Amino acid sequence: MYNELVSKKAKLAVIGLGYVGLPIALEFARKVSVIGFDINAKRVEMMKQGIDPSNELEKEAFDGCDITFTDSLDVLREAKFFIVAVPTPVDEHNVPDLTPVKKASETIGKVIKKGDYVVFESTVYPGCTEEDCLPVIEKLSGLKDIIDFKSGYSPERINPGDKTHTLAKIIKVVSGCDAESLEEIAKVYELVVEAGVHKASSIKVAEAAKIIENTQRDLNIALMNELSIIFGMMNINTYEVLEAAGTKWNFLKFQPGLVGGHCIGVDPYYLTYKASELGYDAEVILAGRNINDNMAKYVAKSVVQHIIKNSGDVKLSKVLVMGATFKENVSDIRNSKVADVVKALKSYYVNVDVQDPYADSEELQHEYGFGLVDKIASDYDAVIVTVPHNEYKDLGDEYFSGITKSHGLVADLKGIYRNRITNRAYWSL
Repeated sequence: MYNELVSKKAKLAVIGLGYVGLPIALEFARKVSVIGFDINAKRVEMMKQGIDPSNELEKEAFDGCDITFTDSLDVLREAKFFIVAVPTPVDEHNVPDLTPVKKASETIGKVIKKGDYVVFESTVYPGCTEEDCLPVIEKLSGLKDIIDFKSGYSPERINPGDKTHTLAKIIKVVSGCDAESLEEIAKVYELVVEAGVHKASSIKVAEAAKIIENTQRDLNIALMNELSIIFGMMNINTYEVLEAAGTKWNFLKFQPGLVGGHCIGVDPYYLTYKASELGYDAEVILAGRNINDNMAKYVAKSVVQHIIKNSGDVKLSKVLVMGATFKENVSDIRNSKVADVVKALKSYYVNVDVQDPYADSEELQHEYGFGLVDKIASDYDAVIVTVPHNEYKDLGDEYFSGITKSHGLVADLKGIYRNRITNRAYWSL
């Protein structure tokens, strides 16, 4: 397969061209012939014009790429090596929603041929590829895994907004259904991953490795959030504590904050769901999830308490939320916990304005029921800076004094204005 791809006798297809799929497709398109497949025709047309719908890549990223963007199964059928990079969300009850990955499996089942390869990159629980996805492909195609086609799993490690840890610079975990497929899949990914690959012993090991990467981060952030709540009761600044503790060589440098997005805030639920299926309740993981999922309510409550203490009438109060995306310097609003902060504030009947230099107002309105303000007012009772966008970092006393009342609060969740706010009340996690 590797030789066929390199000689361009065979084509590689990437299914799902979002934050993960498009960078992978373009990277491969500099080495082999690629078919970029997405079910969203509007997105496909944008990419044909060299526009990244996710606003992550510049137009130059499309230059010099041998790639065909399509939503046609007939075109997709020309490929022999398929990479699946569709999202794997959870529903409102935090139960894994495998609909996208199963639909992608159905798509592959309609086009796969003898001798083809399929590699899944979507984050799933251990066993999902072999137990949930491959049977769908086998049923629709009439082909058998290992015998008629080869399969593998290589977890994505794309970090939106990160221009340093890019696909080529991060070691890629790869796995295959047998020894032959492992070697071929490894060689294919080595075409684009300069850092090299790590060959996992099985597909399940590769799936598990991905799921614990984000679970580990989730738990560490949960600890920081719990410490922040405790230190808040003691009137101690958490960031000053972390700065002091960080002088020890083996102290892990995590910070408190809202935990959203499509990785840390979602992936652990895939592991706890599978554990529950096996009859085990993952107490530590769920405890961390519970702390992180409730931080938005804690933030809202803390701000409202300040308003009650200093102005009295919550229903007449105004709060500005700065930052609506799930992390800094990206336009991605998926699973943004800022939406939970807005919801919690409104449950107290607070009037809330939201501002963000990256987010799309219509998308926010559609997803969460609120949009962005066109103009920031000058009479807020509190300002909550939720996301440390670059555009916010140089703001200071003069700016916040100009948009808040004299009793106003600057709630700086990530501590970017520590020791810089003196004319207004200051609070951080």
